[in-house]
Amino acid sequence: MKFMGYTRVSTEEQALSGLSLAYQKERIIAQCKASDLDLDEIVEDAGKSGRDLKRPGLQRILDMVGLSLIDGVVILKLDRLTRSVKDLGYLLDTFAKKGIALKSVQDSLDTTTASGKLIVHFMGAIAQWEREVIGERTAAALGVKRARGEKTGGSVPYGYTVDGKKMLHEDPGEQAVIRYIVEHRKSGKSLRSITNALNSTSIRSKLGKLWHPQTIKEILARQDKTHLPG
Repeated sequence: MKFMGYTRVSTEEQALSGLSLAYQKERIIAQCKASDLDLDEIVEDAGKSGRDLKRPGLQRILDMVGLSLIDGVVILKLDRLTRSVKDLGYLLDTFAKKGIALKSVQDSLDTTTASGKLIVHFMGAIAQWEREVIGERTAAALGVKRARGEKTGGSVPYGYTVDGKKMLHEDPGEQAVIRYIVEHRKSGKSLRSITNALNSTSIRSKLGKLWHPQTIKEILARQDKTHLPG
């Protein structure tokens, strides 16, 4: 079976450093070798958001799908393909009509099976719900503090920016770095290893300084708290 790989990063900084793109390619190639899949090529969208499908690389993939020139698409993670449940549904239907398989390495998903299709839909819905809930919780917490006359200032956590109303918003570039940190930590990388990898690129910490293992540790701890249920 002939497969095409697809990688994406959402910021120009990530695109220039090649940090996340290289990692995605590495994992995709390894997965195809392990599964004995014929990987024809890997298409990338550097510095492109996953909020819609208007991306050169993805459109090329869809052209190949439309012409039935490939048998499947391999991605590292579902959110590299799209962050929209609606677009995910469209892509899955398009792939299904042409008999194209979708394999996600990190999510262990395979749409050649009925259960795989169900899981992909479920994970897409959960991902969008999670982002909306986090945003609502952040806005509500800051609103309560202001109503009580409490200070809502202080340092802005890595991964976020603050608008004129002191409301937190996700910073796409920094969120991409956080995902890189989390993925590498889960793969067994040490704090020092992740620190050295980041410092070897042009990416810097929130204060524009070199990374330190303690900073990486704090980001990981914050992610754990963010994803606690309830």
